[in-house]
Order: sequence, then structure tokens, then C-alpha cells
Amino acid sequence: MTEELAERVQRWIAGDPDPATREELHGLSDAELTDRFSGPLTFGTAGLRGPVRAGPNGMNVAVVVKTTAGIAAWLIEKGLGGSTVVVGRDARTGSEQFAFAAAETLSAQGFSVVLLPRPLPTPVVAFAVRALGAELGVQITASHNPAADNGYKVYLRGGSQLIPPSDAEIEALIAATGDAVDVPRSIVEPSGTDIAARYLDSVVALPRSTRRDIRIALTALHGVGGELATAALRGAGFRDVQVVEEQFEPDPTFPTVTFPNPEEPGAADAVLALAAEIDADIAIALDPDADRCAVGVPGPDGWRMLTGDQTGALLANYLLSDSTADPLVANTIVSSQLLSALAPARGARYARTLTGFKWLVRAGDGLVYAYEEAIGHCVDPNVVRDKDGISAAVVLADLAAGLKLDRRTLLDVLDDLAVEFGVHLGSQVSRRVEDLAEIGNMMRRLRTEPPTHLAGRPVAILDYADRDDELRTDAVEIGGSGLRVIVRPSGTEPKLKAYLEVVEQVDNRDDLTRARATAGELLAELTTFAQQL
Repeated sequence: MTEELAERVQRWIAGDPDPATREELHGLSDAELTDRFSGPLTFGTAGLRGPVRAGPNGMNVAVVVKTTAGIAAWLIEKGLGGSTVVVGRDARTGSEQFAFAAAETLSAQGFSVVLLPRPLPTPVVAFAVRALGAELGVQITASHNPAADNGYKVYLRGGSQLIPPSDAEIEALIAATGDAVDVPRSIVEPSGTDIAARYLDSVVALPRSTRRDIRIALTALHGVGGELATAALRGAGFRDVQVVEEQFEPDPTFPTVTFPNPEEPGAADAVLALAAEIDADIAIALDPDADRCAVGVPGPDGWRMLTGDQTGALLANYLLSDSTADPLVANTIVSSQLLSALAPARGARYARTLTGFKWLVRAGDGLVYAYEEAIGHCVDPNVVRDKDGISAAVVLADLAAGLKLDRRTLLDVLDDLAVEFGVHLGSQVSRRVEDLAEIGNMMRRLRTEPPTHLAGRPVAILDYADRDDELRTDAVEIGGSGLRVIVRPSGTEPKLKAYLEVVEQVDNRDDLTRARATAGELLAELTTFAQQL
């Protein structure tokens, strides 16, 4: 260990208020200490996320206290000292301890703290910030990250996530904060006992049809959404809800899934098996903090999960069937193009944003629905201005129940949309790298030597880095002739991501099989291209 690193470690240990993490650092090898002190967790537009471990490059009490002190200083600088703030948590390792540490730090700075009394889904905190008129909300969660992780998510007044430059301003104040052990903290008692009930009241009012005659299979994936999701569905009148028992109670070890994200292969196997066993009409899978929702359906080849884009098209089509005047719907630049065709056909405006709900909920006035392909859906923006898996589940159940009356299913609606707007078939390819510089090299090669043809069809390049509007970002789009590939660096992992889509026009319903087969062949060729970037 270098002398400089040894000094940094000793300074951190002296400033850490938690005896457990102080002791943890004493037992680490030089290599492990080098990793822990390679830099602090980066405070981004959604806050922090990282492994639960001692040191500045992990989620622990010292990091939470310093982060919260920086946020408190930022609010005070904005003239918002003494205002109401909400603090919530999921059931991951460390979440309760971190939530109390954040609440105690804010309270000592004179803020009126609503510390939610138990583990609750992330959308409840977004709801609470808006419903209480709070200036800020903190949710301790790592969403669908692996079991080793936890995180710190921040909402601003109105219940939307941070956007630049607020994140950079806060990060600078965090860096200027002294040792965590010197940051004042005062005892906070849990409150806000009615918040979950108020949230449920808003969700159970969402259904539009009067039909409730469906059977639902549900999994909470060991997260905190099971109790509220079943209460919401049953409160909305969907009485026949059956759950994957072994995944229902919160468990921070996620014992039955390798990666607790319904999009991951195998993660939804248990709920699909339950759906088949009980002859359900739909299957619903929430991620651990219940801000994402995936839906499974029975088809000719058995049960399968729909993609986020397919679910997004279904929800948009349904919500626009009975909407306000001049409604707006939105998705991101990497989500399907289907929404851009569907919206004007249903008398709605359409907006594209950069990735993330921090941008989607700010798409414009009159927003009635927003989604991103990563199974995030905002179906009630006036109440929860973020993705919300529980409210999405209720609206999907409402849609499925209404269709069942006419002996139709979600797949029938997808067929209708394909006939009307063409088959939209998408996929994603991720290239993980060891050296982050390689991501820059791959993006540079795409920009300087872009392909002129893909799958034998002419394409052109659109460089989002050259834009002068709100969509300016480090991404490249290669498209034309019914093909589209968008390539961008991941914002959270050492990966290059490629989002692929094929649009194949359909002559009539009898042409669907041919069109889907053609789209599948073209998508396979785009996948090969993306894998070779």
C-alpha cells in the first residue's frame, strides 16, 4: 500500500461514524483498499448506486450522511431551509440504517422530515413528494440491481427526478462536506403512516372498464411491491390475484433469481409457470422496488413476457382511447418508433426525449403517458411523475379484463397495431468492455466509418452529438429503409449498448405471418452487425 493511500484510509476510518464499516476496512487487503478508495460513488441525476461496503466507493452510513449533508446545503442555498422532505426505503441490505441516517441528517439541519414508517415501493416516495408539496424526496433503493447493491435516489418538488445542473451542484457540495462523523444528526421518528393508503386510493381509481373477470398471476421478485400491488389490484376489483409465494416477501438476498430484473432471462420463469398452472389471463412481474412492470401473456407456443415496447404500445393505445383534449405521449430515443405513428392516429401529440424518466416526465404539457423500453411506464403523470409498476399493473389488468369480454387478448391488440402501423420488431445488444477507452474507440469508428448499407438496404447516419436541441447526447443513429440502430455508451456500466428495430409494413391481417418472419430475418442481421461493433 502506498503511503498516500494509507493516509486516505486512516482519514476515512477516523471520519466514519459506523463502527462496523470502520472495522471492515481494517480487515481488507491492499488490493481491496485500492478499489474502495479508487474514487467516490458518482452522484448522478438519479443519485447514488453501488455495492454495500465500507469506504468512499460504496454505499454505507458515512457516504449517506455526507451525501445528505450536501443535499441539505444545496436546499439551504436555494432558500429552501426548513422545508418538508420525504425519506423512504426499500428492503435491501442496509436500507433501514441508511434511511434513518439520511432523515437524521436532514432533521439536524432544520428540515421537516417525513420518514416513511416501513419499506415501501419507490413510486410511493415520488407520490408523497408531490402529494405533500415537499421540496425533496429521498428513496433508499437500488431498484433491480444485484443483491450486493443499494442506492440513494433523489426527487425534487413535484415528484420528478433531478436533472442537470442540480446534480452537479449537489455533487460539488457533497465533495466539500467534511467528515461524516462531524455532521450533526438528530433523532427522527417515523411518520407519514397514511401515505401508502393515499397512494392506493389514487391507483384503485385508475380502471376505466367495468369488467373484472380475469385471473392474474403476480410476482414481486422478493421486493417490496407485493403487498401494495395485490392491495391495489384487489381494491380495484380484481379479486382473483394469485402470487408466487416463494418470491412474495421482501428478501434482500433474492434467493430464487440471479438478477432481480423481470427483463433478464429466467427472472420471470416462476410467474409464467404459475400463470400456466392456474390458467391465468395475464402474468405480472414487478422489479424489487416496484417501479417497473413486465407483463406475460399466453400464446400459441405457451406463456411469454412481452417487451417493454410492446407493453408501451398497448398502454398508449388504451389510454388514448379515452383521454383529455390535446393529449401528449412520450418515449425515449431508444424506444420503439411505433408510438410516433400511433399518437397522431389517435389525435395525440408525441415527444421523444433522452433516456430516463427525469426527461420523460418533462416532455411537455398535457402528458398522459410516458414509457421507456426498459419496462418503465408512467400511466398517471398527474399523480406519480415517474415510472410506477403498480399503477401500470392495474391499468394492464383493466385493459385485459375489457378485452376478455370480447374474447380478445393483448396479443390480438398487438396484431391490430401491426396491421395498422406495420410490424415493429426490436431488440438490444450490449457489449461489455474491460477498458472504458474502448467504448470511445467504438463510437469514434462508427462516426468516421459508418455503414452505408445494413441487411442489404441503404442507411444513413444521424449523430446526436451534433444536434443543437434537447436531444443532444453521445449517441449515433444508423437508419433508413425500415431499419434503425441506435448506439450509445451506457450511463451506469462499462458497456456499449445498441438498440435495434425493424419496421415491416403489413398488407392485411393474412400478411402478418410473412411480415413478422421478414422482420425477424432483418433483425437477426442487425444483431450480427451490433455484435461486431
